[in-house]
Amino acid sequence: MQAHSQITVPIVVLVIGAGALHAAWNAIAKYTDDRLVVFALIGVASTVGGGLVLAVTGLPFRAAIGFAVASAAIHIGYDLALMNSYRLGAFNQVYPIARGTSPLVVAVGAYFLADEHLGAVPLAGIAILAGGLASLALSSGRVTRSELPAVGAAVLTGLAIAGYTIVDGLGVRRAHDPYAYAALLFLLQGPVFIVVAAVRRPTLEWLTRPAAGKGLLAGAACLVAYGIVLWAQTRAPLAEVAAIRETSVVFAALIGMRLLAERFGIRRVAAAAVIAAGIVLISA
Repeated sequence: MQAHSQITVPIVVLVIGAGALHAAWNAIAKYTDDRLVVFALIGVASTVGGGLVLAVTGLPFRAAIGFAVASAAIHIGYDLALMNSYRLGAFNQVYPIARGTSPLVVAVGAYFLADEHLGAVPLAGIAILAGGLASLALSSGRVTRSELPAVGAAVLTGLAIAGYTIVDGLGVRRAHDPYAYAALLFLLQGPVFIVVAAVRRPTLEWLTRPAAGKGLLAGAACLVAYGIVLWAQTRAPLAEVAAIRETSVVFAALIGMRLLAERFGIRRVAAAAVIAAGIVLISA
């Protein structure tokens, strides 16, 4: 199934903005002591936001509902893998590895499942962007044996990202309204971590913890960021949207530098330049 149109500058700008929001909520999840509470509160935002929007839009077309159910299941697996990768590794390493794994996987999946045949220039841009993301992930040097569990968890997270990106790209194009599809997806996946957190501790306890405000903020950022991505997937090829979205790793690096006083370094500057070149080629 072909996208309705090609990538445009407004889509590029919006998807890059979504990447910045995504990096921000992931930083909150990483740097908050109680990640289960954060993900439960993200679930609260997803459930409430999805329910309110769905009340206005109604359900998407029946052909899209199965995709939303499948994507919600993949998203839950993604959240578990993400929490595990943050438990095992540093934000500035596992985040770019996870995000950098998905663009090429999405490009291959979109070719076979969505019949998207990208031209030589966008394909080159995706490859260059993926290389820049990998360079940013490894900018501190080679991966040590002790880091392998974290890297493995990050790669698994990246595969989950690719999985839900492809499923959602196919599903949202079968819905009459991308917002209805997004709302159903959020409503389906939201309650899971709410239930898990409620079982493990009294609800009032984690709702009143200091992390509560940060969790709700992360949830709002998550909803807006992925809503933008789903909208963009109805208007541009999946692989190009996925690749541009992963510029979030640049924002993650900047957040890490700001919060942790880490040096950006010449390698990261070079990697950021490669990423920028890839974006230009994709949007050419």
